[in-house]
Amino acid sequence: MDIVQNYEMTIYAIGALSLLLLTQLIVADVVGIRSKHTPGSTIGGGHSDLLFRVSRTVANTNESIAIFILATFFCILSGASPTYTAYGAWGFVLSRTLYAIFYYSNLQTLRSATFAISLFCLLGLLLTGFLR
Repeated sequence: MDIVQNYEMTIYAIGALSLLLLTQLIVADVVGIRSKHTPGSTIGGGHSDLLFRVSRTVANTNESIAIFILATFFCILSGASPTYTAYGAWGFVLSRTLYAIFYYSNLQTLRSATFAISLFCLLGLLLTGFLR
């Protein structure tokens, strides 16, 4: 069995999530520089402050990325359906992308909804691995 070929779309989803996280980090850095924020100091201001929102977006992605990586590797190593694994992985990546956009735009209800979708995608990945 050629794992790379079978799970090609999932591997691309992992790469896309890496690109999303890099983009979020760059956005946070640019916003921090433009707002003259001192690196390493506490970011206050709450949800009304763009710098707060972009830094929370990076932090939230960092909080969930380990689960995503473990769940996708679990699916791959357990021989779970490559199709369902790819659906779960891409669903997570797309929901996290929308989450970031909605968080940047301060659209709280949409942000929360896409966060919930990303959690369901993680659960779907885990179920795919266990129910292979």
